[in-house]
Amino acid sequence: MLEAERTQELIKDYQLKPGDTGSCEVQVALLSERVKLLTGHLQKHAKDHASRRGLLLLVSQRRALLDYLRRKNEDRYTALIGRLGLRR
Repeated sequence: MLEAERTQELIKDYQLKPGDTGSCEVQVALLSERVKLLTGHLQKHAKDHASRRGLLLLVSQRRALLDYLRRKNEDRYTALIGRLGLRR
């Protein structure tokens, strides 16, 4: 799980306006951080299949949010994947 301070820092960095915690940018940033943490865990614990399934679910959820954002606003999508360093 993410620490509360790190979560607040990500929300503050990616929010569109003050008080915004639910925009696609914030959600994708939080999911990306969790994916990064789980990836590190799975490098140490290769046989942890339950965590691997959780990672796949997080990645697919992030992909769905990114696809939605791409359909709605191509500029925001491009800026977000550039900022997060995601491929595509």
